Amino acid sequence: MALRIEAMEQKTISINKAQSFISHLCRAIIQAVQDCPIRHGNRRSFSEQSVLAFVAYWGIVLFGYDTGVAGSVIAQDYFKQHFLANPDGTVDSHKATSLSANVVSAGAFFGALGSAPISAGIGRKYTLFGFSVIFIIGAILQVISGVGGRGISYIYAGRAIAGVGVGAISAVAPTYVSECSPKDVRGRVTGLFQIMVAVGVMLRSVTILYNVVQEMINNLFAASQATSSTSGLVNTTPSVRKCGKFPSVSKLYQVLYSFPVDVTLIVQYNSLTGGIMCIGLLFVRESPRWLASCGRKSEAMENLSYIRKLPIENHSVLSEMAEIEAAVQEEREARKDLGMKEAFLGKGNFIRFVIAFVIFLLQQWAGQNSVGYYAPQIFQAIGYEGASNSLLASGIYGIVKVIATTLFVFFLVESLGRKLSLAISAFGMGTLFFIIGAILKTHPPGDLPDGATAPPASKAMAAMLYIYVAFYSMGWGPLPWVYVSDIFPTRTRHYGLSVASASQWLWNFVVSYTTPRIIASLGYKIFLMFAAVNIGAMFTFSLFIPETKGRSLEEMDVIFGAIGAEEHAARIRDQEKAIEHDLHDVHSSSGDEHNGKGSDI
Repeated sequence: MALRIEAMEQKTISINKAQSFISHLCRAIIQAVQDCPIRHGNRRSFSEQSVLAFVAYWGIVLFGYDTGVAGSVIAQDYFKQHFLANPDGTVDSHKATSLSANVVSAGAFFGALGSAPISAGIGRKYTLFGFSVIFIIGAILQVISGVGGRGISYIYAGRAIAGVGVGAISAVAPTYVSECSPKDVRGRVTGLFQIMVAVGVMLRSVTILYNVVQEMINNLFAASQATSSTSGLVNTTPSVRKCGKFPSVSKLYQVLYSFPVDVTLIVQYNSLTGGIMCIGLLFVRESPRWLASCGRKSEAMENLSYIRKLPIENHSVLSEMAEIEAAVQEEREARKDLGMKEAFLGKGNFIRFVIAFVIFLLQQWAGQNSVGYYAPQIFQAIGYEGASNSLLASGIYGIVKVIATTLFVFFLVESLGRKLSLAISAFGMGTLFFIIGAILKTHPPGDLPDGATAPPASKAMAAMLYIYVAFYSMGWGPLPWVYVSDIFPTRTRHYGLSVASASQWLWNFVVSYTTPRIIASLGYKIFLMFAAVNIGAMFTFSLFIPETKGRSLEEMDVIFGAIGAEEHAARIRDQEKAIEHDLHDVHSSSGDEHNGKGSDI
């Protein structure tokens, strides 16, 4: 009896704890909803901002989409047979696969650098529109490469042209969205960049998974038909039935790049991606800040009013427009007499350019782009033999990436800070890469037929790659752009982001070009190399870069030694005195008006 009473008491305590936990969780969710900027801001304005961000960042989806395409296509026998075969029947896969994957990065390097003067001259909106058209032209060249024996040269040209479009869009879109965003959501805009890249990868992953599952069903159906035939049963089906309208995995390249030329597939997989952005840009407004910088104040006011869904005479619109005008004037003053030497070698500037260059160098050599471009080959290297197994594993990898990136950007980026997040991300990635390399050394994968189940060691390594991409998504993925945007003041930000963008695409090209050769020559040791880079990056972040979370641009100058702390404090005191003086004048004027009205009465 006593035991039963004690058990009931324990059960009651457990129920109370569960109820308490659920209650706290519900209160936290309610508080998060109440604190959401959508509730405190203009709902119509937020809706307009969401449409604008979706249209502009759809160009970022193109980059992730294209990355996913490259990694899946170059592993296909169809691609090798039709585009890599030599006259003697041999296949020169290393050179061609690396070029087909990274030529887009070479184009993006020039697109990113060339977009700045174009964007400054004709505006953000029309720059995005023009480079979206360039992306579509590149996609069409890739589509027709399989028609009439045109060959791989059309793929090279198409991917280079598409890369120019993607690179320019990746540089201009964040600027456009941030310039149009209200203050309460601007801080997360840069982090959304990586989410949209991951969404693009996931779109390709979903297509891959669909085709892999379809291929498995086709194989099972073919096997059952063969069994029926050998058993003496009558096969009433004239041929193996295909499920759905897509070809099998062995011809996945036909789906991804629309072979043979079919209008529906071209629109669905190529032109539609750039076309959505072109059409969407017709319905959004130009950046008010760019218009103000060109002296077109009335148009800037009109566009700001439209985006915020408030009348032009509204105090909020007038106040924000005044801030924009002040910021534009400040930039003009800051850039006056600022030469290239002073911009790069001025006090406190050089170290920031070094950080911008090195942080993207380390990001590209941390392993993510190698895994992203060559995921099917890497999954084959760890034991997932055959197209179906490797593509299935890499498809799941893309889905894990977008989920992890979204969770980090929305819930952790502001609480953990930049420095700690980067260090944790690098440490986690390095540790997992080291373990994968060790397992490959001690348990090398054997040859498996297509469709066979991967061994336990391969499954463990695949699981570690999924955990690895979660660590990547909480640091290396979204934060380099956030950090670089933080450290540069107004007067040198244009130069700083140009250097950062150039570094990102340069090392992206180098890494994607050399990865097939490194895999061929080092084997499992490539994971040990990535592990060493990440551990080195962890110590770099921990020891040499400052935290920027919650710091103003003026504080960046203090942190990097451009001005002294005492000078900075003196400036703040002067600004406070000026504000107090202005407030005193306002109160005095209000008092005089009130006294005057009282005497009249």
